[in-house]
Parts: sequence; C-alpha cells; structure tokens
Amino acid sequence: MTLQFSTTDRTAFASELAGAVGGGTIKLFTGAEPANCAAADPSGPLASGTLPATAATASAGVLTMSGAWVATGTAAGTAASFRIYDSNANCRIQGSVSQTSAGGDMTLDNTNIAVAQVVNVQTFSIIFGNA
Repeated sequence: MTLQFSTTDRTAFASELAGAVGGGTIKLFTGAEPANCAAADPSGPLASGTLPATAATASAGVLTMSGAWVATGTAAGTAASFRIYDSNANCRIQGSVSQTSAGGDMTLDNTNIAVAQVVNVQTFSIIFGNA
C-alpha cells in the first residue's frame, strides 16, 4: 500500500519548511552531500549567504524559492552540493547543485566559484510527493 497525502497536507509541509528557512543560511561545497542533514558538513566550503526573510513560498504541495538567493565565494572551486540552514544553524535541506538545465537539485548561475565571487541561485523547488 502506498501512503498518500492531501494537497492541503503537502502544502502545510512545504509551508513549515518555508517558514523555517526564512532568514537562514545557504552554503555551497565542493564535496557531495552527505547521507543526511545530521551528518557533518560536506568537504570544501566554497560560498555562503543569508537567505531572505521570506525565502520560499508554498502552494499546491510545492515549495518554491522566493526573492534573491545569493552567496559569496569564500574559497575557489567547483560547487557540487548545498545545504540550507534555519536561523538556529540547523541543517534543514541539502542536495546537489549544477548550472541551469544540468540536473542538480538547485541550479546556480555559475558552479565555478572564486573568492569574493557573487553566486546567484537560479532555481530551487521541492515537490512534496505522495499526492
């Protein structure tokens, strides 16, 4: 048997997460994402930035980034993963990164990061499944 959730519940899940990450932090890394958010950060920290107070919206079971998500390079390298933290520095979301249309969980304007470079997140959304 496959569990199913209503659109109302999936939107509530997305809304909770959107509220939790507002004003939090995004970090980019050269290493792949670990097994889960409880694990240590990936290797090779590359860039970080503060997310907008309203970092995401939730509608019809989908969380979608809102506002400008920007990070600034603190080291040089190629980004492979990201983590999003709430305002208490708890990892809430992690995944892979790529340039637009290259298949990452999050897309960036440029994955080759230099020190002090501004990196813009182009797309990020989560579709809460089991409709």
